[in-house]
Amino acid sequence: MNELSYRTLVWLTYRLAATFALGLPLVLLVWSALRREASLVRLLTLYWKVASLMGISMLLLTDQRPLGYLTAVIAPLLMAVSVWFWVDLNEELEDLPLWRPLPLTVRLWRWALSGFAIVSVAMTTTALGCMQQGGSADCLAWQEAPKGVHSVVEIVFDFVFGGQWTEAVAAFIGYVALVAYLAGLLQWLLVRLPRQGRVAGGF
Repeated sequence: MNELSYRTLVWLTYRLAATFALGLPLVLLVWSALRREASLVRLLTLYWKVASLMGISMLLLTDQRPLGYLTAVIAPLLMAVSVWFWVDLNEELEDLPLWRPLPLTVRLWRWALSGFAIVSVAMTTTALGCMQQGGSADCLAWQEAPKGVHSVVEIVFDFVFGGQWTEAVAAFIGYVALVAYLAGLLQWLLVRLPRQGRVAGGF
């Protein structure tokens, strides 16, 4: 595969993420809150907690940190699992009328997110070699979107706070957020999961 084709696929992966992992679930969360569908709000809230790993990956890749490539592979897998895992929320979603627009859209989104996860993992796995050699053209293709987002945040941060949002600061925040993420995940795996099982509790 030539460099241009690979870069196009990388950008396609990011665009799919913006659509199915960011934009649509945000719309669904607001929609569910407005309709006061507690089970759907709970499902999407749990999804956003898990999906924060993708944001952490973006922060790490902004400063070309190797760990960002690994978290970019893991994030879509966890995101897809998070929308299917909970027995009680699955049952409540099944009890909602199929013909209603909101439950139907959530059902379709879950399948679309699962498809995105497969595509994303297939693509990001090809970038794992960048953990050792991050200077190739293929590796730089993965850094373009995070650096683009960083440029926008940098302007907003400077305008609002009058401070500097550097790539090193982004990476530092990414590492701190990753530690907090892993602590929460381990606490759920070791304490809540054995006690509550696949029931959406306080995670």
